[in-house]
Amino acid sequence: METQPLPSEKELVARLKNNDVALFDQVVKEYHSSMYAVAYAIAGSSIADEVVQEAWISAINAIHKFEGRSALKSWLIRITANEAKSRLRKESRSVSLEAVNENWATDTRFTQRGHWAEGNPEWDMSSPDELLSADELKDCLKKHIDRLPDNQQQILNLRDIGGLDMETICNILQITASNARVLLHRGRDKVQQVIAKFQRTGEC
Repeated sequence: METQPLPSEKELVARLKNNDVALFDQVVKEYHSSMYAVAYAIAGSSIADEVVQEAWISAINAIHKFEGRSALKSWLIRITANEAKSRLRKESRSVSLEAVNENWATDTRFTQRGHWAEGNPEWDMSSPDELLSADELKDCLKKHIDRLPDNQQQILNLRDIGGLDMETICNILQITASNARVLLHRGRDKVQQVIAKFQRTGEC
């Protein structure tokens, strides 16, 4: 059966406040992946599922207080981020979100807006047979991404996996747009290097 689109924001919130169970199940399916990406990015894979579960419980308990000052999705993302940070504090763990320098601005590979000036000349996807299998490449990428500094891992997960916009990411990680661009491009640069090495040597 084809999934029906969610109703308008106003109707959606009203029906959730009236305990529309079927609609709630639809909302979970619609927003769970984005919430999981936030939990994963901030708290790590080991407790991401628990964080999302707690976030849904918090959302259910607080839905009657929701005033619509932001979109429902943004509200759910914020609850998830707060829950993830709270879990980290409880477990006496910290996430490094220190500022980074602006040396990227003088890197000729980037434009003034932080985009790639040119494509990576070694990244030639015209010969996929020369790459290792998709599963092997995925495993290799995961291994290298796991070695990145926490803040680069977080922004890659939030942007490229979770699909969140940069403004939302900056609010979640409490960093500036400039720093977010730096971190994102550094993380993506590493991903490019790994893929280029696969193509060049067949090694991870």
